Amino acid sequence: MQSIMEDISFKIIVADSSHKQFSSIIADEMENSAKARGTGIAKRSPAYLETKMEEGKAVIALTTEGVWAGFCYIEAWGHGKFVANSGLIVSPEFRKYGLARKIKREIFKLSRTKYPESKIFGLTTGAAVMKINSELGYIPVSYSDLTDDEEFWKGCRSCVNYEILMAKNRQNCLCTAMLYDPNAKRNHTEELALRDDFKKEIKLFDRWVRLKKYVMLKLNKSKDSITSIFL
Repeated sequence: MQSIMEDISFKIIVADSSHKQFSSIIADEMENSAKARGTGIAKRSPAYLETKMEEGKAVIALTTEGVWAGFCYIEAWGHGKFVANSGLIVSPEFRKYGLARKIKREIFKLSRTKYPESKIFGLTTGAAVMKINSELGYIPVSYSDLTDDEEFWKGCRSCVNYEILMAKNRQNCLCTAMLYDPNAKRNHTEELALRDDFKKEIKLFDRWVRLKKYVMLKLNKSKDSITSIFL
């Protein structure tokens, strides 16, 4: 007998206006997922996600029965010089099928088609997403390598860690920045070696991210405690 996992198949396509019916479910799941992880992401409204669908700047995963399974969308910043693949989310009941990786690959291909000269970046706290990004050619970078578009950083205001970001003058936070540069001059062999090293050390890197989160949250709490003494 085949397992349930083997019986379920998905189709991942470019979203359009016919998929607006899923916008509220997707927006709610994005928010719930962020709360469950104890980290924050820029909150997006159903209307915002619907706009991305209408513009053909999102991919959606559905089961063959038409049940929503996953989603991700594109945002362009700095007049198209930078692109972000944002809001990657998979429905809880479909999170053990390798769907996140498939969605990430499709939104990456869509980004390269629509913005072939743009740098593609992401901010994440998850080692799994970092590994997927690495497989696509992203490398870890500092925040200064990302877009300076104020509209992008305004999107972080709804994140629970926004105060930490601003306290660090937007140079650091709990998220790790990763970047894909289509015009990088780096030697191909060197780039492959760097990616391999990153993959090998993903567990160590994950431990470092958790340590970073612990230290920064502790420092932020200490700052709040000191402030309260003088109020």
